Amino acid sequence: MFPIKTFQEFFQQYLLMYRPFESQLNQELGKHGIHRAQWTILYYLVNEGPSTLVELAHYQRVEKPTMTRTVSRLEELGYVTHIPGKDRREKRMQLTAEGEKVYEQVRITVDAFEQEILNGIPEETQRLIIDAMKTIRMNLINKESTK
Repeated sequence: MFPIKTFQEFFQQYLLMYRPFESQLNQELGKHGIHRAQWTILYYLVNEGPSTLVELAHYQRVEKPTMTRTVSRLEELGYVTHIPGKDRREKRMQLTAEGEKVYEQVRITVDAFEQEILNGIPEETQRLIIDAMKTIRMNLINKESTK
């Protein structure tokens, strides 16, 4: 038997947590007729303001065609709209008034879900984990860019 190293346990626990988290989050979001990829776009537009499809795709680390499909669905729902960009080729997206309203409603649901699953974890510990996740993400992005 091999002793489990801390970094091994860290990523094993992450993998074991990820799918149940995403599944349960999608159940919560489904109450509002959206899924995680759409929620992430709404979240980004609220926090970063109008953005291009390229910026949104980069944020989610997906290909532009994938982002185009997801944004198109949000447009059909009336949650996002195009606004003029620096040139005609640039597609900038922003939330509509309906999108802002939906964001506020979904935010209440997501906040309750996230607070429930973080029960028993002190805020200081949450901050440490957030910092660690940000560092891991940047390390992954840097690794990806050196390929």
